[in-house]
Amino acid sequence: MAGKISRRERREQTALWRYQLIRDAIDEELTPKQRGQVVRQIAASSHAGLNGGTVKVSRGTIDRWVSAWRAGGFEALQPKQTACVSRTPVEVLELAASLKRERPERTCAQICRIITRMTGDSPSESTLLRHFRRLGLPMIHQEVHGRFEADFNNEIWVGDFLHGPVIGGRKTYLAAFLDDHSRYCVAARWALSEDVCRLSIALKPGLLAWGVPVNCYLDNGSAFRDDQLARACARLGVRLIHSAPYKPEGRGKIERFFNTVTSQFLVEIDPDGKTGIGTRVDSVDQLDRLFHAWVETVYHASINTTTGQTPLERWNAGWARQKPRRVDPGRISEAFLWEATRTVTRNATVQLLNNTYQVDPLLTGRKIQLVYDPYDMTGPLAVFVDDKPAGVATLVLISRHAHPRAEKALRDEQPDRSTGPATGIDYLRLIEDTHKARITAAGINYTNLEQDPLP
Repeated sequence: MAGKISRRERREQTALWRYQLIRDAIDEELTPKQRGQVVRQIAASSHAGLNGGTVKVSRGTIDRWVSAWRAGGFEALQPKQTACVSRTPVEVLELAASLKRERPERTCAQICRIITRMTGDSPSESTLLRHFRRLGLPMIHQEVHGRFEADFNNEIWVGDFLHGPVIGGRKTYLAAFLDDHSRYCVAARWALSEDVCRLSIALKPGLLAWGVPVNCYLDNGSAFRDDQLARACARLGVRLIHSAPYKPEGRGKIERFFNTVTSQFLVEIDPDGKTGIGTRVDSVDQLDRLFHAWVETVYHASINTTTGQTPLERWNAGWARQKPRRVDPGRISEAFLWEATRTVTRNATVQLLNNTYQVDPLLTGRKIQLVYDPYDMTGPLAVFVDDKPAGVATLVLISRHAHPRAEKALRDEQPDRSTGPATGIDYLRLIEDTHKARITAAGINYTNLEQDPLP
């Protein structure tokens, strides 16, 4: 969206960048010696900056961020709102020099904008100009590649979209997440678009069922780069990693999974019953139900040639070594809320997608942040001013019940019109029937409902 971002959003983006940089150093299982080695490695490496390019961060700064995280979590990584001082911190000058060294064509004004985006404040252009004139630093380029072979369950979840068949005149897409260690499909959902709404709808149930992963490795598509997804991962303590363009290292497992889906599942689909061969599918809802039955009955029970185990066996065995990292369901739901910045009118109201909301009259003329559920904009919205709660916004006049993107996701849920194939063996319906019979035979264990839902 065009326009300036709020100070709250800028601080959250900076905190997210800092968190992703120090994530390896805040592992509680590290010894002090191991942590020191990790910090030195981070300080010696170049890192992707918020506005492009690469930057280097001193060890002292990294130690300070690690201490802040351990003391106050994600919020403690946000830049503090302090009055400007006359002396520019050494770390900021080092950062400015790194940005200039990476791309000599960057102007002082551009570097000021980048530093402001990252830290919330910046020295003046004249200060940077004098500093650059005094420096004679060599050009340093260091390419960093992450490790994409997980050692345990929930260390890395790899996510992507698969393009599926055309059903009812609409293209379908599968949003799926695979556990890198076990190849277990932890989250998946078919939809009629590939955006952050569909991605969140697929991901959220997986987080609730299987715990929160340490890392989430995604492509560079717009859905994976959305600010709402980045905030959700940061709030849950998930390190969000994006593969470099044209360098998809570590994405082989999800690609092989998609090849299996295409060759074993989609090959049996008869969209809209056009061929009369295979399983007739008239809606994305039917496609999704058949897919999950296939995953549980066939894919999870098939031996992987690399591991020598089925995904289910490897997944179950992995929990003997460590427990999943659980997060309160309410916190997961809160992490997936959206945010918008608005200015309060003289009537103590704000507009959000043509809806009118009433806020505290004391906020008249001020910029506020509205935190809301994109699927239900009728209830009171939480209000914040500079990161501090400031009451709620009450609906006065409604035009939309949901955000347009969320509305579209809900509208895409089509009714079930299954009629079955005209001829031949309905392989996927057999799998679905087997899956239903297995669930029915197992019954409901009310004791287990109070325990972890993991196998």
